[in-house]
Amino acid sequence: MIFYDCATAPSPRRARMFLAEKGLEIEIRQVDLRNDGHRAPEFLALNQHGTVPVLTTGEGQNLTENIAIAGYLEAFQPEPPLMGVTPDEKGSVLMWNAICEFHGGMSIAEALRNASPALKGRALPGSVDYDQIPELAERGAKRLQLFYDTLEQRLQDCPWLAGGSFTMADITGYVFCDFARIVKMTPPEENTATQAWLSKISSRPSAKA
Repeated sequence: MIFYDCATAPSPRRARMFLAEKGLEIEIRQVDLRNDGHRAPEFLALNQHGTVPVLTTGEGQNLTENIAIAGYLEAFQPEPPLMGVTPDEKGSVLMWNAICEFHGGMSIAEALRNASPALKGRALPGSVDYDQIPELAERGAKRLQLFYDTLEQRLQDCPWLAGGSFTMADITGYVFCDFARIVKMTPPEENTATQAWLSKISSRPSAKA
C-alpha cells in the first residue's frame, strides 16, 4: 500500500489517524499542495480530482475518499474495530461521521476557502478553479457554531460520538475541531463535554500522526 498525504491538510490527517489506530505502517508520499503538487500530471493520473488523501491498495486500486479508505482498512485489518460491530453501531458511526463532515468540515471549508486571500480562485479543493463567494464564508461561520452545539449535546449523553467506543466518527470530528483554529473558531471553552472529549482524543498516540 502507498498513502498519498499532505501533512498540513485535515482530510489526509483523518486517514493517518485511522492507520495509526490500526497499527499499520505503510509507505507515505507527501503531496505539496502549496506548490500545486496535486495538479501535477502524475498525481492526476492517480486521482483526477486532484485531492488528498489517496490510498493505493496492494491490489493497485487508487482509493480517493476518506470513507473508502476507512472501509478498505477496516476490512484489511478488522482490529480494533473503528466502524462499529453490530448493525446499530455501524449505522451510528456512519451517521455521525457524515454529520461531522457536512456540518463541521464543510462549514470550516466554506469559512476558510471563501475568505482567505491565499485561496483566491481556489474556493474548492482540487484541480479546478472556483471563485470565492464571501456570503458562503459568513454562512460557514454560522453553521460551525450550530455544529458545536450539536457536538456538545451529543457528548453530554455519550462518551464518544457513535456511542460507547472510539470510532472513525470521533477521528473526523476531532480533526475538524482541531483544524478550525485556522479560521479562529475552535469549540467554545464553555462546551465542557466537548472539551473533555477533545482532551481524551489528544492523549491518544494517533492524534500525533
